[in-house]
Amino acid sequence: MAIFSKFSSLFKRAHESAAHERGHIDWQELESTLISADLGPTLAHEVAQQLKEDKKLSLHGALEQLLVTKERQLNLAVAGPTVILVVGVNGSGKTTSVGKLGALLAAQGKSVVVVAADTFRAAAREQLETWAARSGLICFGGNDGADPAAVAFDGVSQALERGADYVLIDTAGRLHTKEGLMDQLGKIRRVVEKRAHVSEVLLVLDGSTGQNALAQAENFTAAVEVTGLVLTKLDGSTRGGSALAIERSLGIPIKFVGTGEGVGDFSPFSPEGYISGLLSQ
Repeated sequence: MAIFSKFSSLFKRAHESAAHERGHIDWQELESTLISADLGPTLAHEVAQQLKEDKKLSLHGALEQLLVTKERQLNLAVAGPTVILVVGVNGSGKTTSVGKLGALLAAQGKSVVVVAADTFRAAAREQLETWAARSGLICFGGNDGADPAAVAFDGVSQALERGADYVLIDTAGRLHTKEGLMDQLGKIRRVVEKRAHVSEVLLVLDGSTGQNALAQAENFTAAVEVTGLVLTKLDGSTRGGSALAIERSLGIPIKFVGTGEGVGDFSPFSPEGYISGLLSQ
């Protein structure tokens, strides 16, 4: 049984019947349900309070209000290639997301260069090369152990020479608890911007990591000024409610979601679809 089904139907009936049924709602149970969906206790309490006070507000509507109203389209460069820095911790699906985003843009007729600047993880370059070959992307990478900032700089230079529309830079999967490694991401951005402006910094978050994702977002934002989120692994095994907490706390919009392993399992974020999916879990 879907964890929200009882509440969703009750709030719907209450709305249709002048809200007289809200007196029968177990608000503590609702908060516990919201917490189990990874919203966190503070946000869960806030949602419950809103529903108590606004008798015509649906559960869907209350959750939707937590999402930011900022633009969810990619920020595009005024001139030259649009440079996108992709960051995230190990195992979040970062390299896969770079490949899928590149494929999505290529399908729109755009020329895309992907840069394998994760020079520390074994086979990271090979993984990105496989995605590039599959989707008709140009892949640029340095030797294992090379300076990631230098590789990113050279990759952007190659894209400029080729007149590419987009440059997607895959960075190392830094552990957000290691401040020295986080500083390296800031260095990559500074070095790249000697050649071209970074239009977008996308943070890839594993939807199953719960409230830990919020800590990751806070630390990455401090390091490289994150402008958008990519939420991965929303394949039915996770409720991904932490995305609401992140948008509410940091004001960073989710721009893309990954729902599976296939190249087509990646799409622009739909607030309506996300909330509906969350409530159907």
